[in-house]
Amino acid sequence: MKTVIWHNPRCGTSRRTLDLLRRKGVEPAIIEYLKTPPSAAEIERVARLMGKPARHFLRAKEPLAKEMGLLDEGTTQKAIVAGMARHPILIERPIVIAGERAVLGRPPEAVLEIV
Repeated sequence: MKTVIWHNPRCGTSRRTLDLLRRKGVEPAIIEYLKTPPSAAEIERVARLMGKPARHFLRAKEPLAKEMGLLDEGTTQKAIVAGMARHPILIERPIVIAGERAVLGRPPEAVLEIV
């Protein structure tokens, strides 16, 4: 089963998640999503694989999310996904995709349910 991590090497949680995967014998394909941003379609696909709306992995602590109105209750999934695709800093990390499942690695141990 192919495993992929949307990774930010500057993030401690992302580094710990990658280390945990490797300790479990999983060598994921690493996508530094800030350098290679996912498309809106890919973000929507990951949300479906998680079984959660994109709001679940919107980086709410990022000031841009508030500035863009993405934290407002009435903001649509389409608007959130478009904002994340335009500004990948808005994607919470890390996200691990394994086969037909995906999970946000917060805490890192959360990824163990899909690998």
